[in-house]
Amino acid sequence: MRRFYREVTVEPGEGPVAVLLDGRPLKTPARQALRLPTRPLAEAVAAEWAAQGEQITPPTMPLTRLAVTATDLMPARRADAIEEVVGYAATELLCYRAVSPADLAARQHERWQPWLDWLVATRGARLELVRSLDPCPQPEASLLALRAAVEAVADWPLVGLHAAVTATGSLVLGLALLDGALDAAEAFALAQLDELYQIERWGEEREQQRRHAALRRDLATAARFLRLLEGRVSVDA
Repeated sequence: MRRFYREVTVEPGEGPVAVLLDGRPLKTPARQALRLPTRPLAEAVAAEWAAQGEQITPPTMPLTRLAVTATDLMPARRADAIEEVVGYAATELLCYRAVSPADLAARQHERWQPWLDWLVATRGARLELVRSLDPCPQPEASLLALRAAVEAVADWPLVGLHAAVTATGSLVLGLALLDGALDAAEAFALAQLDELYQIERWGEEREQQRRHAALRRDLATAARFLRLLEGRVSVDA
């Protein structure tokens, strides 16, 4: 689509903030005005639109995509998002441990166990370790505690949490990103620990490079979206 505007500004005032294209509020595909919960997020979305050239390229506007999701799909799809996010708890990535080789098992314990301990401390949910490929039922009380934690997340941060969890394959890492306890780079390293271990020994294939680059971008976007919602980061960070 050709660029149809010249100037991008952010609406003045308090409360939900609109991005203005030539003075008119930016609309979502569902024809709703895109009003952002925080000024830092509004300014970051505006920067994505201002950076467009003669053609508008949606893949270069990941924050806009998440904001549109929050506006057009929440709260109607909120229950679906909660179910998908909570579903990762039953097969939590950080619980599946190798028996061998010994150095991989040791690395998993060293890097992953602190985050399972963090989950107990912050959400009161203790998850059991699994040392086989077969699923292991997790304690019902822990699953209920995690469901309650996800249900307590408001619509906009839930969009960011959903993006983080689906990118990492881990509810624990998603919650850590939500809390600001973990950054995107470390989340990537933890989520891809097993694969990075193999790359150290056998090298990285081109397809892995592409997939990892996309995953890093997705995680960086999710983490930044969550920080901007809290006003914890500058527009250019």
